[in-house]
Amino acid sequence: MAVTHSPLQRELQKTRKRSSGATPEDAFYKARRIWLKGERLHLADLAEELGIGRATLFRWVGNKDLLLGDILWSLYLPIRNSIVASTSGTGVDFIVEVYRRINIELITAKPLQEFVKQDPEHALRVLTSSASTMHGRVVEVNTVMIQDQIDKGYLERPPMRVESLSYFMVRLAESCLYSDVILGRKPNIEEVEEACLAVRILLGGKP
Repeated sequence: MAVTHSPLQRELQKTRKRSSGATPEDAFYKARRIWLKGERLHLADLAEELGIGRATLFRWVGNKDLLLGDILWSLYLPIRNSIVASTSGTGVDFIVEVYRRINIELITAKPLQEFVKQDPEHALRVLTSSASTMHGRVVEVNTVMIQDQIDKGYLERPPMRVESLSYFMVRLAESCLYSDVILGRKPNIEEVEEACLAVRILLGGKP
């Protein structure tokens, strides 16, 4: 399965000597600090602070939505990896518990909720659409997790494609996490539990 890469990721993966000026890594970490403080991110201001041209910054990060996707992913992945490593069990029980713990963590994450509150439509685009790489990356790592359980013999192969199953799981989670934007009601843990039940059924487990 192809791995989703953003322009910034490609820049960071290049082997290069660190110059005396700003680098893509500098741009990323400065932008992430701005986002974590709950401030709006403006690429023109970021380029000025870094002492580089806007064209250079855009070449590094692609655009604002892609940069925000990289920031969100950098915060999401360590949480996910920690939860996967500390969750016991196998098969349906393992996948559902990882799913539950991740989404409860996200539903209570203040920086994420503040981001959604600031500009709901823009946040939803960054988090759930192809405008950034965040949604696609989450689908990919879910797919890898499900396929790993199948390969180990802990989970029966579902009647649908694993990638499709992963996609539906992510969409269910997004409907819970961002229900205030999508449905006009406050996100709550009870809906996460309902999503977990739906995932269990999709995976072939007993309700």
